[in-house]
Amino acid sequence: MKAPPQVDTARLTLVQPTATDAAEVFERYAGDPEVTRFLGWPRHRSVSDTQAFLTFSAQEWERWPAGPYLIRSRRDGRLLGGTGLGFEAPANAVTGYVLAKDSWGLGYATEALTAMTDLARHIGVARLSAFCHPEHRASWRVLEKCGFARDGDWRRQSEFPNLAAGVLQNVFRYEIVLTQ
Repeated sequence: MKAPPQVDTARLTLVQPTATDAAEVFERYAGDPEVTRFLGWPRHRSVSDTQAFLTFSAQEWERWPAGPYLIRSRRDGRLLGGTGLGFEAPANAVTGYVLAKDSWGLGYATEALTAMTDLARHIGVARLSAFCHPEHRASWRVLEKCGFARDGDWRRQSEFPNLAAGVLQNVFRYEIVLTQ
């Protein structure tokens, strides 16, 4: 089942990004060193980096039941951040979120993650995962609040290019089972 290009929550509208969103995404969060600090993808250095992401996004939407979403305010349409589903297989997906600095601490991450979990369940995802740097306490607290559990047996390392490019670091894996 294909996900809808738009998902509405109480305060948010999650929309499939388009090429016209590049400058706004770059300015609001993708080019911000503080916002991208704990992310697993490199901070965008230019709008062309963001354009490349949006091309990737369109390809993900063509290949899988869903892909990246932009997080916008329902009240005024302002871009707040990004979320989405990345697929490893039709029944296994990964999610995450990133918010512009002025959107931190307002409950938007919890609201967006809840929407992604509900959407994943609706389109037949059985297992939804998320990854988090161990020092990013705010992020793993959101994951736990939304019903994700840390996989204590999972031991892997990953690069966090905005913290230390080329250096492997510990990473937490969270998971929620959506179907039995």
